[in-house]
Amino acid sequence: MAATYPSHPFSIGICLVAICTLIQGIEQTSFLSSYNIIIPQKVARARRDTAGSSGENSLSYAIEVEGKKHVLHLEKNRDFIASDFAVYTYAANGSIVSSQLQDKEHCHYQGYAEGVPGSVAAISTCSGLRGMLHLQNSSYGIEPLDSSDKFQHLIYRLEDVKSEPMVCGVTAADKEPETDINPLSMTQLLRRKRAVLHQTRYVELFLVVDKERFDMLGRNETAVRAEMVQLSNYLDSMYTMLNIRIVLVGLMIWTDGNKIGIDGTAGDVLGRFVQWRETSLVSLRRHDSAQLVLKKGFGGTAGMAFVGTVCSRSHAGGINVFSHYNVQSFASIVAHELGHNLGMNHDDGRNCLCSVDTCIMNSGATGSKNFSSCSEEDFEKLTLSKGGTCLLNMPKPDEAYSAPFCGNKLVDIGEECDCGSPKECEKDPCCEPGTCKLRSGAQCAYGTCCQNCRFSSGGTVCRAVANECDLPEYCNGSSPFCQPDVYIQNGHPCQNSKAYCYNGMCQYYDAQCQAIFGSKAKSAPPVCYQEVNSKGDRFGNCGFQGSDYRKCDTRNARCGKLQCENVETMPVFGIRPSYIQTPIHGTTTICWGVDFQLGSDVPDPAMVNEGTKCDEGKICSKFQCVDASVLQYDCDVQKKCGGNGVCNTNKNCHCNEGWAFPNCQTKGYGGSIDSGPTYNDKDTSLRDGLLVFFFLIVPLLALGAFVFFRRNELKRRFCRKKRSQAHEVDNKNQTGGERQASGPPRNTAAPGRGVPNPGPPRNAHNVPPNRGTQPTGPPRNMPNPAQNQGPSGPPRNVPPAGPYRSTPATSPPHSTPYQPNNFAVPTYTVKQPQHTPSRPPLPHQREAAANITPSRPAPAPPL
Repeated sequence: MAATYPSHPFSIGICLVAICTLIQGIEQTSFLSSYNIIIPQKVARARRDTAGSSGENSLSYAIEVEGKKHVLHLEKNRDFIASDFAVYTYAANGSIVSSQLQDKEHCHYQGYAEGVPGSVAAISTCSGLRGMLHLQNSSYGIEPLDSSDKFQHLIYRLEDVKSEPMVCGVTAADKEPETDINPLSMTQLLRRKRAVLHQTRYVELFLVVDKERFDMLGRNETAVRAEMVQLSNYLDSMYTMLNIRIVLVGLMIWTDGNKIGIDGTAGDVLGRFVQWRETSLVSLRRHDSAQLVLKKGFGGTAGMAFVGTVCSRSHAGGINVFSHYNVQSFASIVAHELGHNLGMNHDDGRNCLCSVDTCIMNSGATGSKNFSSCSEEDFEKLTLSKGGTCLLNMPKPDEAYSAPFCGNKLVDIGEECDCGSPKECEKDPCCEPGTCKLRSGAQCAYGTCCQNCRFSSGGTVCRAVANECDLPEYCNGSSPFCQPDVYIQNGHPCQNSKAYCYNGMCQYYDAQCQAIFGSKAKSAPPVCYQEVNSKGDRFGNCGFQGSDYRKCDTRNARCGKLQCENVETMPVFGIRPSYIQTPIHGTTTICWGVDFQLGSDVPDPAMVNEGTKCDEGKICSKFQCVDASVLQYDCDVQKKCGGNGVCNTNKNCHCNEGWAFPNCQTKGYGGSIDSGPTYNDKDTSLRDGLLVFFFLIVPLLALGAFVFFRRNELKRRFCRKKRSQAHEVDNKNQTGGERQASGPPRNTAAPGRGVPNPGPPRNAHNVPPNRGTQPTGPPRNMPNPAQNQGPSGPPRNVPPAGPYRSTPATSPPHSTPYQPNNFAVPTYTVKQPQHTPSRPPLPHQREAAANITPSRPAPAPPL
């Protein structure tokens, strides 16, 4: 009898859960060729955020990597998401819906492995540890094991991720020999940063996710957002070695359908995406580069982007295929295409130094996390050629996404500046380290309109004209930032109506030939274009048709590969191009072309530029010669701008010098409402100069002229006044002498004769300090004047007290001769006579002036 076992529903449930868990684990590891399972251990207590948030500011974990234990030290990355980061989706009616995160904290960290020089870690702790780790010459991915409830994690080499190989069209025969130099370590590469890279650059990145990728994640907006934020954190950690910070400023999810067609070649989709970006995305949110994330592949091509166009309004974009990669591996694809925007070419066929076997810009690399010396040099060339001016703009603070952190070189909410660490701030004269506030007297610390910590004056050119289709921008005097870049509206005639302006450039054949073959080169005749581009091969074509080159029709031949003549010099580039010479049968004409061999993920720069005038009233667009009306040029400069200006990309008049915006019909200083003031409207130097001239200089000149022409009369008046003053002084001296005569006499008469009353004696208060005091009583041997009062009448002859003789003014001309006294008299201190200016004798003295010497008046007659 066979044994029977009872059926327990609980046991069946456990079995089903185990089976589902096993299947889920198998699916998670199916894309890995090799991996290990580990359990990370938290080894240190985290410091809490000083702002009081619940997020942990620092973490440390011990993990095992290929049998070796490492301790990861992680710090929260507060730099990779803009403070005003927003997610854009579409409502049912097609309108754009913007939303910002309610939870301002996040769980994304960066750090290093203890004791491993040059190691880099970018980890998210939202649900377990998920991220990537670079140790010496290997890169690893780490993520939670979905089927585990014991905090188990998968760790694997990124090169063990199964993926399709990237196809970039560079054949082995075209490669140059690899360098024999030993690979550099990460530390050595970090030390090789050139002077131009010492200044931090900021790439404001906008990510766009297509409808298929959104559906793949279960139409879960939160999952898409978390995935893209992780991606941004990884990109930021990868570009740190070039002193470039990646800042995610926006995310758009095409929730209701793709906004462009994604069928066709990668080049077709890239062209549609940058056109959509220019018309729909640039005005929505300022950014430096936009990257489209697609689920659909292009026959092995993982992405495509334009080279050196990071600050371009029309071409700063790329496309990236994210079908079955994990986020860690996909980050290297986006870093690769973003590198093209930053001016980096492929490393293939170049003598590049790389710390690992292949670096990020290798055409076939997936999973690499390092940049080569060639990438560093390419980015350096971009910055030196002013191609990366937009990268100097720090993202502006708005509503804080995370707590402010002074020292991260990003101006967070509540900060006025951020110069980095105290050591980095030593050479910054504008910003206070530690407080992130402007120093005393400083108005700004960064920006193209900030000079010596002060705002540049209004009217200062901050972005000069690059060519005849560009327009200048000026500082406004109250902001450290330059005005947004604008240029002449597409379709405006240039080169004497031989070409059209297109995206700020005058697009014509000769200029394109000169850019490649030198200043003497020029466009070849039409027969060259027809002969070469009708073949439909690598050296002459009108783009791709599927995976094959497309032949050019006769009417479109001048929109294919560029053909030049009069070539005397060969171009010098960072890569080795191929030159094509095609002789025309029966003529001496030789057609010159070039093939840069950049690969299928990079548009060919040797093709005729978009917007080039291919025939009368026609331009090149997508390798076809089409009517110029596609440019939608609608500016009548005579009616709209009075014939005194042009229309810019915002369809506003930019007035010539001497005319005022907005319509250029009145006198003014030129410019537009978009360019900023062309003059310093706050400069008061002219006004101050005029005030000084009219209220100081002119009155002084008038006074000088008056004095000059009336100098004789003024001289006479001055001399007359001077004589009058002298006369008044003399009269005062005479009056004083009369008062002095009423005092005690000098050398009085003999006893018995009448003598004048001496009055009270002079005391020390009436005598200067350097003179002796007068006696306080009557003089010795002198009778009392009160007892010898004589009759009043004319004075008797009284000798003077000193060596001077005195003659009364009222005495007759012939008086009795002087008889000296024979008795002793007291001696008094004599006041020296005051010298006064000479004056004519008084009328009643003229008769005696010839016989006697004028002197002091005689004492008053005795009473």
